[in-house]
Parts: sequence; structure tokens; C-alpha cells
Amino acid sequence: MTRALINVPPKAKRGEVIEIKTLISHPMEPGYRADSNGALMPRDIITDFICKYNDDEIFRVELFPAIAANPFFTFSTIATESGTITFEWTGDNGFSAAESVTITVE
Repeated sequence: MTRALINVPPKAKRGEVIEIKTLISHPMEPGYRADSNGALMPRDIITDFICKYNDDEIFRVELFPAIAANPFFTFSTIATESGTITFEWTGDNGFSAAESVTITVE
């Protein structure tokens, strides 16, 4: 089971710049390493991460095999209205994870 850590302030003032941090546990196996028998281990990486604020995309990244295990992202946005911030990760072998948090804008 995948575990995601998300840090979003629960409250903000309208127009305030807020910092968002995410970390997801994932091995990010690039497919270039050999196992103990000498066979290449299959690639298993997160390929895409998307963050939406009330269904409007605010951050997107495409990942490649050179990214370390447990990808961590930090980015900022402007608090415009109360609502939901959603986080979606997709990857190889059918990997999919999603989380959401609520923010109150005063």
C-alpha cells in the first residue's frame, strides 16, 4: 500500500501565497539494475503527478527513471477560495494513488 504525506495549510487569507508539500512512498525502480540472479529488474516508476485546486490544474510533473525513490514536491499557489486540493499520482504497472485536502480561505 502506498503512503502519501501532504502538507497544506488548513486556513489562508484570500490572495495569500501558500506552500504545498507532498511526498509519496514508492521505490521508483528505473529498470536498469540487476537483481541477485543478474536479471534486469522491471521498471516500476511513478510517471505523472497532478495537483488540482477546485478542479483547476495548478501543478503537473512528468517523472522519469532518474527520479529518486519517494518523490517529494514542493510548490506554491495563491489561495483564492475555500475548497479542495487534490493530488493524483499514476505510474507503471497500473499504479494509481489519490489524496485530497480541504482549505478554508477567509
